[in-house]
Amino acid sequence: MGCVTALGDLEQIITGFDLWYLELPVVSVRDHGIGKVAGHCEVIVLRLTGEGGAAGFGEASPWAVFTGSPEASFAALDRYIRPHVIGRPVADRCAIMADATRAVAHCTEAKAALESALLDLEGRILNQPVHTLLGGKVRDAIPLSVSIADPDWGRDEALLARLRDDGVGLIKLKTGFAGHGFDMMRLERIASDWPEFSVRVDYNQGLAPESALRQVKEVAATGPDFIEQPVRAALSDAMAEIRASIEVPLLADESVFGPEDMARAIREKICDGVSVKIMKAGGLRRAQKVAELAAAHGLTAYGGDMFEAGLAHLAGAHMIAATPEITLGCEFYQARYFLREDILETPFPCDGGEVVLPDGPGLGIRPDIEKLDHYAKVTSHG
Repeated sequence: MGCVTALGDLEQIITGFDLWYLELPVVSVRDHGIGKVAGHCEVIVLRLTGEGGAAGFGEASPWAVFTGSPEASFAALDRYIRPHVIGRPVADRCAIMADATRAVAHCTEAKAALESALLDLEGRILNQPVHTLLGGKVRDAIPLSVSIADPDWGRDEALLARLRDDGVGLIKLKTGFAGHGFDMMRLERIASDWPEFSVRVDYNQGLAPESALRQVKEVAATGPDFIEQPVRAALSDAMAEIRASIEVPLLADESVFGPEDMARAIREKICDGVSVKIMKAGGLRRAQKVAELAAAHGLTAYGGDMFEAGLAHLAGAHMIAATPEITLGCEFYQARYFLREDILETPFPCDGGEVVLPDGPGLGIRPDIEKLDHYAKVTSHG
């Protein structure tokens, strides 16, 4: 997919580059195979300002055990990427992204925040939504999946009741963090007490390779929609063996960050589908390329996320809206069901079990600056 922008107003220079390192309180514990999140999650918010006064926002949402640390994302943006942005015209979006990629290795979340902010700024100036800048939307709403990941099953049952009342029909059971017996108990309880939900299963690399195949086979026998990333990303042979041994689709998450990983996963036949995340891929356009490559080889894709606030959800929703190859919905639930308070000016748009794409220019909704200042641990303005 090319990088085409209108000129004119986009020739204005980017004059502002502001960062907020946020600690956002959460409502419960989330246990995800390789790690736990409790108390708060940490995100970085970037604001780019053009000389005409328009502003664009992006969010970096790292997880230290998966993609990287918030400290690394903040430093990547503040020290290494900032010099490649300030003083450049908004029209240089693709060149800026190329320079940022060379300026610092890895730090995919920081690069995702940068591209989100550039697209939001461009969309505000042109009075166009981000999905138009990414090729045009193919859907107005995206089915929402909510993860069930609390080690206290009673609290998760209360969440299931709330989800049912809200019209959510997709759930993903996080497994591999408290033993196979606990996983099977919850699957059986959901099947008997909550049959209205379609269930997906995600191990987040939580299984030991010597017991993974047996346990995954037992889980597959319960009939989930798919099973995701049972073993560590490096264990491609084990992924391929599991995939060949079960009838349920096997999806890759930690095994596939960007298009390069997707090409390798296809060659090694480790999965039937992939979790596409802008934080892993290093931006919205690279995330689209992951999905396009997967679909070209007959694999499915869904829109995953990290521990995000509503700003990153918006960027992901625009990406999915413009990517027909992502057909399995999204997991943009944290803003509504995990954070004590989101950072957007208005609630992240969900209705009847779907994420509804906002209509406005850019990402469609702005962060609330008072909330950014309130939850900021560190800031950098300039």
